[in-house]
Amino acid sequence: MDSLFRKYDRLIANTSMNIVRDKMNDIHWNSQLVSIVGAKGVGKSTLIKQYLKQNFKPGDHRALYCSADSVDFSTRTLLDLAEEFVVRGGEVLAIDEIHKYKQRDADWSREVKEIYDLFPELKLIVSGSSLLRLKEGDADLSRRAVKYTMNGLSFREALRFYHGLTFPKWSLEDILEHPYDLWQDVSSKCKPVVLFKEYLEKGYYPFLLEGEGEYYTKIEQIVNYIIETELPQICRVDVANVRKLQALVALICNEVPFELNANKIAAALEIGRDTVVEYLKYLGDAKVLNLLYSDKKKIGKLTKPDKVYLENPNILYALAPAKLEIGTLRETFAINSLSESHIVEYGKTQGDFKIDNKYTFEIGGRGKDFTQIAGLKDSYIFADNWDIPEGSKLPLWMLGFLY
Repeated sequence: MDSLFRKYDRLIANTSMNIVRDKMNDIHWNSQLVSIVGAKGVGKSTLIKQYLKQNFKPGDHRALYCSADSVDFSTRTLLDLAEEFVVRGGEVLAIDEIHKYKQRDADWSREVKEIYDLFPELKLIVSGSSLLRLKEGDADLSRRAVKYTMNGLSFREALRFYHGLTFPKWSLEDILEHPYDLWQDVSSKCKPVVLFKEYLEKGYYPFLLEGEGEYYTKIEQIVNYIIETELPQICRVDVANVRKLQALVALICNEVPFELNANKIAAALEIGRDTVVEYLKYLGDAKVLNLLYSDKKKIGKLTKPDKVYLENPNILYALAPAKLEIGTLRETFAINSLSESHIVEYGKTQGDFKIDNKYTFEIGGRGKDFTQIAGLKDSYIFADNWDIPEGSKLPLWMLGFLY
């Protein structure tokens, strides 16, 4: 235990507090069990260490942060650690990379459940980046854990991280009703159209701060790890089909927004139609893809999505820079930003997207007009390279202020 405390002290001492994400204030840290999930690289570990540094003085061992993939867990269990920590007066135990614990199916979730039941006085924070493996453990913890999903940086957050510009969050309703106020606030401090283009290329993942040279390489490594390691291990994907999964992602990269013809893809990849749909859902759960349906209420196990997008614009730049299509880039950004707290559905007959079963959004460039949504109630255009709001035609970058 003493060696764990020494590591913890060193990690906390090296944790920067220069920039703390707003997610810090959204989490109910005093809950008995907090679960923070999100794709690798979005900043979960940093946020947890910042919380501990904010609330416990150096050397205060009522708190402990450790990673489940460290050598310390080769000889001890989570339950043993929790018991010893509580006996020594511990109050807040944070276990990162929880999905890597022992690398056996859901072992971690059963032990976390037992810790929860045995030590009600202990505040437990668990975090992990394997969304597929964490999903397996959800059933055991669903009634106990307060779960939070952490996304990459929004455009608003990127302005603070990379340019030192601080702006408040805006609700979608406020953006639609008072767009000029938002435009006036942001444009008085920067040129949002220019910085937005920069954000679409790089900036969604906070590890950009570590250097631009390896940024896209790191994104590729994350995607490859999910396809080559996690899908076979967790979802029982046949290893022989890994190359076909890679071919499926490449196909989507080159043609997104991909209007899905599952039978055609199945024939091209020589796998079953239902297998194609299943693989797409795995990639959606792993935050590699965003799957768009025309009616989310009617989604079944074998329901194919109507359109398929990569999860965020930076993945598009990393995996398919030569095939980049500006319309796809814009729509990818819009879905990513809106999905954080809104229901996004495929417009199908009118508009690109239906939001919360109320609003209809059309996404395009500065020349986009209202032809496709003419006369439709609660309809808006979000246009790229558009400087100032004009009626129901708003700058696309404004959707980057939703979180």
